[in-house]
Amino acid sequence: MRNADRQKALRRLDRELRHFRLAAKVKDPTEDLLRAVRQALGIPMAEIARKMKSNPSVIFRLERSQARGTISLKALVRLADAMECEVVYAVVPQDGKTLEQLAERRLWEKALGSEGRGNRE
Repeated sequence: MRNADRQKALRRLDRELRHFRLAAKVKDPTEDLLRAVRQALGIPMAEIARKMKSNPSVIFRLERSQARGTISLKALVRLADAMECEVVYAVVPQDGKTLEQLAERRLWEKALGSEGRGNRE
């Protein structure tokens, strides 16, 4: 990818991911999210189980696995769909900066070699 194209892509992604970067600053923003959404919407487990052609114990296990961070993306999407919701996720820099800032820092680190990395290794 040409440098100019890469810069345009970084700026576009940074604009699109702005809200995700803000959400990532919240400690555990998705902790127990499925259960919280289901309860906020007032949807009983039995209703979701019926929509998923399953039983409430499966829904309970899926909510627990989501809270632990072990749920599969496929199961997460199925459960969200049963609540008439959709899954939206993103990959953002860990430090809350933009992708453009992260890319620039990586270029500087590469140019400066290992001394420019500080205690990161």
